[in-house]
Amino acid sequence: MTLVVPPIPGPAADEPARALDDAATGEPVRAAAGDRSDAEPLDDSVTAAVGRLSWEFSDRVGPHLVVRVVRDCRRELGGSPVGALPELVERLARYRLDRQIG
Repeated sequence: MTLVVPPIPGPAADEPARALDDAATGEPVRAAAGDRSDAEPLDDSVTAAVGRLSWEFSDRVGPHLVVRVVRDCRRELGGSPVGALPELVERLARYRLDRQIG
């Protein structure tokens, strides 16, 4: 079976960051006014993937981009089995981050 992943558009300069900790500094990443992060509950698959991918891609992308990509992937995989979400979210986010910087 082949997983076909549609490309994601490049990061929008005016898109606000969502609230999570910056993996590099441990400081909270502040959300801008009007951010939708309150409507999107954080779950373990998002938190774990952001932590690992922020460290893995720290020298190539900022934490805001990692958070946005991981959250987008989680939202798109919403119909997947709950037990598979952590791995699916992280794999898809890693693939998209690699494509974005590659």
